[in-house]
Amino acid sequence: MRSTFSGLNTMVRGISGNQLSLDTVGHNITNASTTGYSRQSVNLAATRAQATSSLYGDVLVGSGVDSTSIQRARNTYADKQFWSETATQNYYKTKQTNYDKVEAVFDDSDNTGIQNTLKEFYSSWSSLSTSASTSSNRVSVISKAQSFIDSVKTASKQLQNQITSNYDELSSGITKINNITSQITQLNQNIMTTEANGASANDLRDQRDNLVDDLSKYTNLNVYEDSNGMYSVVSNGVSLVNGVNKLTLQLSDPIANSTYGVNDYNIQIKEANTTFMPTNGILKSLQDTIAEDKTYIDGLANISATMMTTFNTQHQQGAGIDSAASSGLNFFGSNEMTYTWDASNNAVVATATTRSQTSSTTDGVTTYTLTKTQDSTKTTSLKGINIINAMTVASELTAADGQNLIAARALTTTNVDTSTAGKTITTFTSSSLNGTADGTNAVNISALFNMDQSNTVDTKTTRAIGEISINNYYNSMTSHLGSDSETMDDKASSQDDLITQITNWRSSTSGVDWNEELTNMIKFQQGYSACSRCLTTMDEMLDKLVNSTGTVGR
Repeated sequence: MRSTFSGLNTMVRGISGNQLSLDTVGHNITNASTTGYSRQSVNLAATRAQATSSLYGDVLVGSGVDSTSIQRARNTYADKQFWSETATQNYYKTKQTNYDKVEAVFDDSDNTGIQNTLKEFYSSWSSLSTSASTSSNRVSVISKAQSFIDSVKTASKQLQNQITSNYDELSSGITKINNITSQITQLNQNIMTTEANGASANDLRDQRDNLVDDLSKYTNLNVYEDSNGMYSVVSNGVSLVNGVNKLTLQLSDPIANSTYGVNDYNIQIKEANTTFMPTNGILKSLQDTIAEDKTYIDGLANISATMMTTFNTQHQQGAGIDSAASSGLNFFGSNEMTYTWDASNNAVVATATTRSQTSSTTDGVTTYTLTKTQDSTKTTSLKGINIINAMTVASELTAADGQNLIAARALTTTNVDTSTAGKTITTFTSSSLNGTADGTNAVNISALFNMDQSNTVDTKTTRAIGEISINNYYNSMTSHLGSDSETMDDKASSQDDLITQITNWRSSTSGVDWNEELTNMIKFQQGYSACSRCLTTMDEMLDKLVNSTGTVGR
């Protein structure tokens, strides 16, 4: 049988329910701008009814309302989509930033880049081919060569610095990942403890999901929740977080890479001493950009290798205008070395070489004899940055009057003896030399800049840049860079649009809607007032019952 005062309890429950709902609305409104906050709502349920007698038997009378839980609004599927696509978004953004930096390295818009110095170097040879005896033209060739070398070395140094900077960013990213995973494990512990009695740690869960949002920027993630409400965060098969346990990422000890003149690093799992291989996000992008930056160093090295081998070989086919008619000289590198291209290893092989040239005159005809002896036991294989560093103008050409040694004039008749292993003897006479103004060999050298190999004198030797010209090789490098950069810009833009859609999708579920919250505020305020008014009315009735009933006849 219902108590006389049961109605009071019904109203008290109504007041409590509306007050809790109103408090929750206030919590939502105050956190409307809080990053990662999920809108909360009170789940209300009618309490158990009480039986009371009636004319036709017992009837059930409601006893009010009770709060079963406070629930946050969250779309788990949208979260998983966001974490997956955020990794891709940051992969594209990081590569986009790297392309911007590489484009700055190869920027020729201000006429100070490699393309301009290469063009000026070609122009100096073109001028020399028409006026080979003019000293200023010869000095210009050396000056423009040094400018070209400086621009190549500057670009390669900038690429090295960029690789080092990317490794620094990789280290910083790993530090942030370790901090995030530590916080997630702590929140896992707090959530499990808080929810042990059936409560829902909504705000702690929001904080944890916000941390997973940040973590998803760095690597690909899969997130699983166990029966205790704790997250396991798995990346590429590795459990970075497993409940209250975590793994620590670190960079390996530096690995010296002599090919590119930098130290390389791997990402390792400290506890297992194994390599961690991300497949998406900032970490993967940094690893890919480092590898890509190295290909640009390789491209510059191939151009430098062509100068050290093919260009030198063509220069050796002519003679200078000095009194000794010096021939067989390298233009680039050292004349104590012979440089050849090793296509199988993508390397320039420098072989120690002894060079001597003598002359003798008979009946007014001078015979010149050039002897080159290579020591095959003294060879050095140059790769990558080492080729670029070895590319200098030969010291003989930069010495006093060295410009006269530039072999602009060709030898019309030569006799080459290679019968002795490692030794090459080249003989030519003064009658095979045109006048000092002859620039035939300079014409042949100029052809290397703009003509494919099939249109040059040497059509068979394997070259570092393949069969295309030096200019075409460099232009193809920069065109490929521009195309890749533009493609990445498009991908990044499309991914930004996708993330915007997913974010809006998440917000439609978990975001705080001011109109909705203000409507709820009015609703619960009116509910609270109505329950209070009803409680007052019931109190007045009971007061009449208790204090006024039975007073007649006293």
